[in-house]
Amino acid sequence: MSAILVTGANGQVGFELRRSLAPLGTISAVTRAEMDLASERSILAALDEHKPGIIVNPAAYTAVDRAESDKELAMAVNATAPGILARWAADNDVLLIHYSTDYVFDGTKVDPYQEEDAVNPQSVYGESKWLGEQAVRASGARHAILRTSWVYGHPGSNFLKTILRLAGERSSLNVVADQIGAPTSAALIADVTRTVIEHMTASRVPGDFSGTYHLTAQGSTSWYGYAAHIVREALAANVRLALSLDALKPISTAEYPTPANRPANSRLDCRKLMDRFDIALPEWQTGVDEVVATLQPVKN
Repeated sequence: MSAILVTGANGQVGFELRRSLAPLGTISAVTRAEMDLASERSILAALDEHKPGIIVNPAAYTAVDRAESDKELAMAVNATAPGILARWAADNDVLLIHYSTDYVFDGTKVDPYQEEDAVNPQSVYGESKWLGEQAVRASGARHAILRTSWVYGHPGSNFLKTILRLAGERSSLNVVADQIGAPTSAALIADVTRTVIEHMTASRVPGDFSGTYHLTAQGSTSWYGYAAHIVREALAANVRLALSLDALKPISTAEYPTPANRPANSRLDCRKLMDRFDIALPEWQTGVDEVVATLQPVKN
């Protein structure tokens, strides 16, 4: 049984990792108060205290728009901290699982992105996550970098919960329809992480399986299509909503400007992950329906 350190204990993925990784060892799930990723001293102190055999790092600066004006903190958490974790992991022969994002790509490709495709981040957030990836690779640590997208779950703020809330409050709603991706549940990410760790720790070759992998649910939709599915599921369950499907309107990215640019195509090709670790990934609707069922507003 390994000692496993999970950062971002209260985040969407961190919350699910505490569940999924429990059978693999003793979990030390740390919050920002216990390990401040903006502070090298805090990171090293926590690592020396817990002495993990495996580090899993879902913690990140994820406020995409705020990062445009808060670059120093975003870079500290997303770019510098992963390098500190990875160098400690390399020095102590520890496995590191790190998470990244579709935002490392510019979104102009027609097909789903593969791991080897050229990156071209269009935002501070995307740039910071790309620099974090590079720091992990450069460290020489045994690692898996899992790129994902459009994450949602039970705790924290996310698109799914926002749509349910707004659908209960508003009689009309506009949602961007020209950005495409795959809504991916934190539970799925956590469960796949467990499988990845099991393979990597069982391998007789220390560096075997190390690398970058894409991890999302299968299929794709737009933010508008995602919102429509959420509303449709809630209405089918007779949830009281102020919003009807007819009052949910598609708009373009140009009609909803934001400080940070977002990829038009966030689809990630996950065949490498599925083949290497013998993983079957569900369609995106499966996880969404499960979470909608638990987060619905009070019925009539």
